[in-house]
Amino acid sequence: MKYDVANRRIWFKGEILNVNDAKINVLAPTSQFGLNVFEGIPCYWNEEEQQLYAFRLQAHYERLLRSAKLIQLDCKYTIEDFTKALVDVIKANEYKENLSVRQTLFVDGFGSWGSEGPVEMFVAPIPRGKTSAEYNKKGLNCCVTSWRRISDETLSPRIKCGANYINSRVGQREALRNGYDTCIFLNEFGKVAEGPGSCFFMVKDGCIITPQLTDSVLESITRDSIIKIALANGYKVVDRTIDRTELYTCDEAFLCGSAMEITPVLSIDKYIIGNGDTGVITKDLHITYLKIAQGKDGNFKDWITSIY
Repeated sequence: MKYDVANRRIWFKGEILNVNDAKINVLAPTSQFGLNVFEGIPCYWNEEEQQLYAFRLQAHYERLLRSAKLIQLDCKYTIEDFTKALVDVIKANEYKENLSVRQTLFVDGFGSWGSEGPVEMFVAPIPRGKTSAEYNKKGLNCCVTSWRRISDETLSPRIKCGANYINSRVGQREALRNGYDTCIFLNEFGKVAEGPGSCFFMVKDGCIITPQLTDSVLESITRDSIIKIALANGYKVVDRTIDRTELYTCDEAFLCGSAMEITPVLSIDKYIIGNGDTGVITKDLHITYLKIAQGKDGNFKDWITSIY
């Protein structure tokens, strides 16, 4: 790492700058209304190969463009532009460690919440150890929040938009106030949706179960990866609607996301899950996921992109 975190370089409007020199007008729609879409892209360092791998880059960029389309942003950038910006800024920082890279399309200028542009971009890498506390825990004690997850009829969770994360915030803040690490949201019909910025899985009688994408769930790349990994490892996977009380009687549970990876849920509403530790299947999935992301597994080689 060439620079300390407070002075790291980010890619901003076509230039690589000290993060402190990247400025957005306070009246820009992204500042006033959260009018932006983004991706959190995990990158993993392989010490033996002296190589950094970006995980499922194509899938992240395809989702970024879908989010921009659904929220109707006039995006001038291509997938090739996204990729070059990410590679260039990582190289500028000379990172040789695991990273989380925030890549954001935002509405600049002096418009309003109804503006389509001008659309600009920043790419900001950060070492994974410097991300939020809940993303660095070994296990999570959760509650079911009283707040409901946004739905496709209100503000679609399918769009990875900055403004959507206020829904995650209110649930997370409630959980923290009440002494929990994080929360699980129910959807408008009272069925299990997801965590704040993370998807939910549980294990019951050896079967891996996760809510359907139509249960107010983000089209998560990590979720998709885990399903494919689980099937490749010989597990049965079912995506279906989950009732709240099923949470309390499952054998294992975990939350997952690009920043969180796979983090076991130890309890929900003070009901202990399994034996209160990381489950066997959860551990197996996490180990396999990391091996693939680090380029140490022969399967799913098309999921990783070399940076150096």
